[in-house]
Amino acid sequence: MAVPPAYSDLGKSAKDIFNKGYGYGVLKLDVKTKSQSGVEFATSGSNNTDTGKSGGHLETKYKVNELGLNFNQKWNTDNTLTTEITMEDQLAKGLKLALDMSFVPNTGKKSAKLKTGYKRDFVNVGCDLDFDMAGPTVHAAAVLGYEGWLAGYQLAFDTAKSKLTQNNFALGYKAGDFQLHTNVNDGTEFGGSIYQKVNSNMETAVHLAWTAGSNNTRFGIGAKYQLDKDASLSTKVNNACLVGVGYTQTLRPGVKLTLSALIDGKNVNGGGHKVGMGFELEA
Repeated sequence: MAVPPAYSDLGKSAKDIFNKGYGYGVLKLDVKTKSQSGVEFATSGSNNTDTGKSGGHLETKYKVNELGLNFNQKWNTDNTLTTEITMEDQLAKGLKLALDMSFVPNTGKKSAKLKTGYKRDFVNVGCDLDFDMAGPTVHAAAVLGYEGWLAGYQLAFDTAKSKLTQNNFALGYKAGDFQLHTNVNDGTEFGGSIYQKVNSNMETAVHLAWTAGSNNTRFGIGAKYQLDKDASLSTKVNNACLVGVGYTQTLRPGVKLTLSALIDGKNVNGGGHKVGMGFELEA
């Protein structure tokens, strides 16, 4: 039995069908480079076509292989600085420790989070401690796996208020070309997804969601088709008749173009549709 995924990655294959390959309403440029010393740089800039607001971030990654340490630093145009130090498989195989710190110079606000995780066959557990002056918040999750079946639990506990603020359950099944995922969040949000890899070129997914006390069931259907080794087409539609279309083309090694659009099927002639374009460079 392989190591089960983290709780946040349960149902990830279906989520990717609905989320990846789309970027409507945004013009975006991503640039990734790597120095000879092994330092990785990632720069991103974007413009929201609805609001006209522009933003960006700079990220650097550096590994100290002798000590098993990873350093990750980020800065964005909201003037937030974050640093994460990670150590994995050093104290024990499967054990991951991380310290995530952030600082906003404009306001002087500081925050820190201690992250721990342990994974091995049949089990994947994690516990994060969010430091706050009023009292830390504990985030914990565990996933058990056996013969394709997956069961997970996630919680958040506010020590200042002595209150459970998150209480989620998940159950799923994963086979080679088929995945089923169901979840209940806080006893009021119910969801489920089905993912199937039809063949080497075609993937499909269905997503359902329902909130207790509401008669409205939200659902969506999505698909991704690999046109050839360099191009793919994604499409999705939900119960609100919103149709999303995305096209991704690798122009050359390290150069990728993404075009996407969101069409309101209930008001095709009324406008309000969104388009987006993404350009990714990697060297």
